[in-house]
Amino acid sequence: MKSKILLSSVLAGLISLSSCSDFLEQTNTTQANEDTFYDSDEAVAAAVYPLYNYCWNNFNNKFSWGVGDGRANNVTAQYSPYVKDYCNFTETSLSEGLEEAWGSLYLVVSSSNNVINAVQASSGPSETAKIQGIAEARFMRGIAYWYISSIWGRAIIYTDTKYQQQHAICPAHRQTDVMEFAIRDLEYAAANLPATQSQAGRVTRYSAFGLLSRVYLSMAGLTTEGEYNGTNIATDYNRGTRNPYYLDLARKAALKCIEGPYSLMPEYGDLFELATIDNNSEAIFQLQFMKGDPSGGMGFGCNNQMTAFFSWSTMVGDGNWGGSTFASYDLVKTYDPKDRKRRHATICTYGETYEKLGGYTFPTDGDGVGSPKEQCNIVKHVYGTHAYNGQTYLHNSGANAYMMRLAEVYLNLAEATLGNNATTTDENALYYYNEVRRRAGMETKRVISYDDIHYERRIELAFEGQYWYDLLRRSYYKRQEVLNFVNSQNRNCSYEFDESEPSQYAFKSEGKGVSTATEARFTFPFSDVDLTRNPQLSSEPVVYEFGEKEVSTATLYN
Repeated sequence: MKSKILLSSVLAGLISLSSCSDFLEQTNTTQANEDTFYDSDEAVAAAVYPLYNYCWNNFNNKFSWGVGDGRANNVTAQYSPYVKDYCNFTETSLSEGLEEAWGSLYLVVSSSNNVINAVQASSGPSETAKIQGIAEARFMRGIAYWYISSIWGRAIIYTDTKYQQQHAICPAHRQTDVMEFAIRDLEYAAANLPATQSQAGRVTRYSAFGLLSRVYLSMAGLTTEGEYNGTNIATDYNRGTRNPYYLDLARKAALKCIEGPYSLMPEYGDLFELATIDNNSEAIFQLQFMKGDPSGGMGFGCNNQMTAFFSWSTMVGDGNWGGSTFASYDLVKTYDPKDRKRRHATICTYGETYEKLGGYTFPTDGDGVGSPKEQCNIVKHVYGTHAYNGQTYLHNSGANAYMMRLAEVYLNLAEATLGNNATTTDENALYYYNEVRRRAGMETKRVISYDDIHYERRIELAFEGQYWYDLLRRSYYKRQEVLNFVNSQNRNCSYEFDESEPSQYAFKSEGKGVSTATEARFTFPFSDVDLTRNPQLSSEPVVYEFGEKEVSTATLYN
């Protein structure tokens, strides 16, 4: 009997959808239930697939960029309830998106647990398929815990969803314990995933090394010296240095990832074209969203809704909720005047024409833009109308979403190599850092500093949900510097087109409703709903008891 299956996170069972992907198609010879579903290699592969889309949906659609870019002031969205609080440092336990994001990330965790435990107990699949399925699930659980740890500064670690349902009221674990748990999951994935996959889009061991380069950089700021043992937790957030042990691991992990099958896309703009975005050579990990109309039978959860939140007119998209969501002045003025390729592929600037939108010139008469000379709308996730491209719908671009691409790994390598030094001339760091700049048409550099890397990360990955985590990582060891930086940004300010300015835009007036960032704002509150369900979330975090490490870093990086 043919079945297309999604693994449920809460009920630890299986729910069926009418459509998701060929990933989910498999012939199952038994009744589709939790005890008998895992009867073949194909069943294991199908069960993992919801971890590539459905489980992430409520995190991806608004919260990922609302925090990743809104909090870091790449985005101005004064009228969007799901962004403005994060932009303004005014979020509370009632802010929209907190409950959905927490639930979505724990949907990944609990669904991963379900897969791991069910596959371990199954007897039908081959040992190779079981190990791969477990490694994929642990990859997903690891990156979900990295997000939870980064956003809330603590998390409840558990590996048995059914048991946790019966013991739901409990305190969270320490941030460093959660980060260590994420590292162990990703190291297991790096050791056990295949080097190549039979199906495009599935993660590989090199994907795990790529994510490890990011997570090690976080751990380097949260610890003092040596491998984490529960006692070397950094308490001085202005000490100015990071743990050399994890900086070295981040460097090694980045180099391992670079050994893999990935390569930079030749043209930056092609990264965000419908024809070339899905599973391209630069994609290390993408959410695998489905093409089609979710209101016409495909179902919600496997669709990429981001385009509707950025499209500003029915001339550029089938939804136009993004008229008041645009690039911040702080980002617009940050662009080097020579950095035209990346700017053109990322934001709309006055008078420029966008072929990906059918030759649309920003702005076009009648497109509904309120003050076209006073905002730069975001084009990176906008693809034109269905009538133009034949693929997008109001609630679905049909495009995959980047969770990591190779350019970030190149910059992770540069940052890890720079380490605690003011500058570096390291040959590898310079080569890969300059590869990112060459692709953008920028001149190469012979010496790089943190400020150089900071610029590249912000511009290269703008609106891909990463910039806040870059600042957060810096705040683990240079907190006052980061506070000074975010409090000096022109948040919510208005600006206007002015050709005499290097950025072609000039400051107009101060923003409103912005609070001063304090140390407390480096973590987010729990939603009222989640606190009601588990009042102990606000208690002092507790220690997580780890067993022996399954994977030796000496073996992993030999």
